[in-house]
Amino acid sequence: MKANPVERLINGIVKENPTFVLMLGMCPTLAVTTSAINGAGMGLSTTAVLMFSNLIISALRNIIPDRVRIPGYIVVIASLVTIVQFLLEGYVPAVNAALGLYIPLIVVNCIILGRAESFAAKNGPIVSFFDGLGMGLGFTIALTLIGACRELLGAGQIFGQQIMPASYEPITIFILAPGAFFVLACLVAIQNKIKMKKPESKIAQVSGGCGDCSNCGNSACGSRSFFDTTVDDK
Repeated sequence: MKANPVERLINGIVKENPTFVLMLGMCPTLAVTTSAINGAGMGLSTTAVLMFSNLIISALRNIIPDRVRIPGYIVVIASLVTIVQFLLEGYVPAVNAALGLYIPLIVVNCIILGRAESFAAKNGPIVSFFDGLGMGLGFTIALTLIGACRELLGAGQIFGQQIMPASYEPITIFILAPGAFFVLACLVAIQNKIKMKKPESKIAQVSGGCGDCSNCGNSACGSRSFFDTTVDDK
């Protein structure tokens, strides 16, 4: 079935969210999310690299020899990361300083290389671009949520703005490494709880009979006959 750009966009944000579902890119997820602005900065930087690396690699997928495809992907990704880093240094130096070494490490982010290998190398440029956009937005939303929770609990702020009252005592552990693991675990648990569906009972409830039609061996039971008919109809 031909991939749809809108479907790829939704897939990256919800169904295959790289952080909450696939559990990819954990190093920047846990390291830079000490605040919402840091999480958003890392997420948007990764999104830009994901979009254009998918686009370029998809456009060159029939030109890059199969033997050197991984080195070729890394050259494309590294070039885009360098451009992103220069733009951050020129326009938002504070974010660049806060993210530090993790901007160059986008080159080896398994999300980017994974999407290049599993999707962009096998699909057209437009749908690959939207696949990168969806994955990048999913990553950005996840990092921003984690950063906002940690910043709120650890400093009483969100995006540098004071939210909690002056009497609030910050829980500093949330700014430290253990807080990242705890917040990530809680958000993943909440997401799994929301996605969880109640199992539907397949046993017909019929008045009369022994009450357990699924295990009943009495073929003469009227309830048993009704149960068989109900199951066959389904």
